[in-house]
Amino acid sequence: MILPSFLLIVLAFGVYGGLHSTLAAEGLKARAEKLLGASAYRHYRLAFNLVSGLALLPVLFLVWHLPDGPLWSIPWPWLLLTLALQVAAGLGLLLSFRVTGSLEFLGMAQFLRLRQPALPEVLRVDGMYRFMRHPIYTFSLLILWLTPVMSSNLLAAALGITLYILIGAGLEERKLVKQFGADYQAYQQRVPMFIPGLKFKRG
Repeated sequence: MILPSFLLIVLAFGVYGGLHSTLAAEGLKARAEKLLGASAYRHYRLAFNLVSGLALLPVLFLVWHLPDGPLWSIPWPWLLLTLALQVAAGLGLLLSFRVTGSLEFLGMAQFLRLRQPALPEVLRVDGMYRFMRHPIYTFSLLILWLTPVMSSNLLAAALGITLYILIGAGLEERKLVKQFGADYQAYQQRVPMFIPGLKFKRG
């Protein structure tokens, strides 16, 4: 019964990814601004994160409760290396959030009026963003795939999350090009997407 569980979890993450992308779409944000006016700026990001978090709970429930089976575990002493890499990735995440602003990422800065909507958005390419365009995704995937003990359900979750990140990053880049224009296109040419030093020619 492990294969049906695997497929159901991947499908569940696909549905969640579709919901997440819909909520993040500029069209929905525009409709919220039209309906709520200026207050939409203060509330949308926080509401988006709350709804996304709640929608993720049923998917995690499937990962936890569906029939599962072990696939592999990392033996000693490689386990130490794996854990060290996860800690390093965690530190990389913290450094990346320092650039983007963790309160703003969560929507709290907007909600508490710590950041005024009149201020123009600035393209930040410092910190970890000097080496890769999506360090938060890269470090998250490292932590995810370096899990010391992997089961069938966890593998399905890892695949679902990875696919969503890859697709979501592409959609995000389209919005960033629209927002920052030539500046972001030059950034794309200069800095790789996920892996430092790994660049592909853009057609």
